[in-house]
Amino acid sequence: MKEENVEKISIAQRKLFLNNGLELAYYDSHPDDGGAADGITEVVVLLHGYCGSSAYWEPIVEELEQHVRIIAPDARGHGGSSATSDDIYTMEMYAEDIAQMLISLQIHNAVLLGHSLGGYVTLAFAEKYAKKLSGFGLIHSTALEDSEAAKGNRDKAVAALEQSGVQPFVDGLIPKLFAPANVEALTDEVERGKQIGYGTALQGAIGTARGMKIRANRTHIIEQSQLPVLLVSGANDKVIPTESTFAAVNGSTVKVVLDGAGHMGMVEQPKELIAAILSFVKSKQ
Repeated sequence: MKEENVEKISIAQRKLFLNNGLELAYYDSHPDDGGAADGITEVVVLLHGYCGSSAYWEPIVEELEQHVRIIAPDARGHGGSSATSDDIYTMEMYAEDIAQMLISLQIHNAVLLGHSLGGYVTLAFAEKYAKKLSGFGLIHSTALEDSEAAKGNRDKAVAALEQSGVQPFVDGLIPKLFAPANVEALTDEVERGKQIGYGTALQGAIGTARGMKIRANRTHIIEQSQLPVLLVSGANDKVIPTESTFAAVNGSTVKVVLDGAGHMGMVEQPKELIAAILSFVKSKQ
């Protein structure tokens, strides 16, 4: 892929070669000193959703990085990261990618926040690597497994991708991620979402759909965790409703509903999401 195309679909400005052979692209707000010169001590890792990239976080990164170090990777098969030949991209596989990235960057403690697919990965990571976290959260995501209907939709997605490729699939997907009123009100943002999605590798899109279909129920990860948990939902999310996002809580759970947002709060209600993230990070210090 040509570099100019990568710039359009991702904000990642650095790459790592992981031990598993994956070339992982990522955004680092403070790559030189980790934020020490600015007195920044907290690291927040942002994991994007399906057929997205680190560019999903573009509307909120500039403000967040004034307060915390932001690491935003492109998931394997998405954005500027390489795709692998695996038939199924499991949530555990994605979690291992994040673990290797943090080891390579010598980050030993972070807040991990995942949007949609990224939330499923966050839970898989928290299940195995809780000691590397000071908190974690789901943004428009859920700890529940796929329903039977949702599993059928994953199969339909794979069939559509195999038949027609990524672009037509993304054209149908992205408008559904926005609150109905915002599809018309935020036409530029919807188009931007499509352009980002076009950068998803076909194998990445197919493998990830299969991986999401077989993911485990991880409500117990939240319920039994001693870590603070942030749960963010969109009041008008037609993909993952609020009751699914709030399906599991613990004693240190913060629940936030973004009014007027669908499944893309970082685009639809960026100021409110920034406030929620910074308040969560500050509250656990």
